[in-house]
Amino acid sequence: MTNNDILKKLRVALKLRDDDIVKILSLVDFRISKSELGAFFRKEDHPKYMECGDQILRNFLNGLVIHLRGPMPKKDSSPKTTKIPNLKSKPLENKSKPQKKRNN
Repeated sequence: MTNNDILKKLRVALKLRDDDIVKILSLVDFRISKSELGAFFRKEDHPKYMECGDQILRNFLNGLVIHLRGPMPKKDSSPKTTKIPNLKSKPLENKSKPQKKRNN
C-alpha cells in the first residue's frame, strides 16, 4: 500500500475535504495548495499524478492528531520533586490474624 493509498483511505474514512486536509497540514506549519493535494488523489496513470512522500504523510498524521485531540499541553520546565514519606515515624503493624492461645 502506497502513501497515496493511505492518504486516500484516511480522507474517505474521516470524510475530509481538500480544505480540511490543507487546514490539518497547516496545524504543523506545512503549507500545500489544493492543486498539489489533488495530484495525490489522481490515478497512477494520469499525467498530473504525483507520489505522496513520507514527509507529507508524516506531517498529515501529526496534524491529524492535533486536529482530533487538540494541541499538546505545555510542559512545566521546573523540575518536580515528590515528597517521600518517612517510614521511621510509624512502626509497622502486623496485619496477620492473631494466633489462638493453646491450653494444655
